[in-house]
Amino acid sequence: MTIPEHGNPINILLVENNEPDVRLAQEAFKEAEISNTLFVVEEGVEAPEFLRRQGKFTDGARPDLAVLDLNLPRKDGRADSEEMKDDPVLASIPVVIATTSSDERDAVQAYTSHADCCIVKPVDFQKFMTVVRLPHSPQ
Repeated sequence: MTIPEHGNPINILLVENNEPDVRLAQEAFKEAEISNTLFVVEEGVEAPEFLRRQGKFTDGARPDLAVLDLNLPRKDGRADSEEMKDDPVLASIPVVIATTSSDERDAVQAYTSHADCCIVKPVDFQKFMTVVRLPHSPQ
C-alpha cells in the first residue's frame, strides 16, 4: 500500500447498506480528525465496479483502504475481500471486514477470505470512536 503523503486525505471505500452505520463511520472519522474522503457503496456487488472504476463509478478514486460489511445481501464482504486479494491490481488495498457478530467463526472466515483485519462494529458512538482511534490517532 502506498501511504498518502502527510496531510493528504486517505481515500476510504465503505461498503455498507445500513444508513445509521454509514453515518456513524462518517462521524467517527470526522471526530478522530482522520483526513479522508469516504466513498460509500451500499451493495457488495457494486464494490468491484467501484474498485475497477467501471459503470457508474468511472470517476471514482482508488481507495487506500476498503471497509467491507460482513453481511450484505447478494454479495458479502468475504466474497469482495477474496475478489480483491485475487486481483493483482487490487490486492495491495488493505481490507477491513466489519461485523456486528462477535462469533469467532465470522472472524476466521474473514481472515480466510484474506482480509487484513476483522472488527466487531460497536453499537454506540463512543465505542466506535475507540475502534477508529486505536491505530490512527493519539489519545
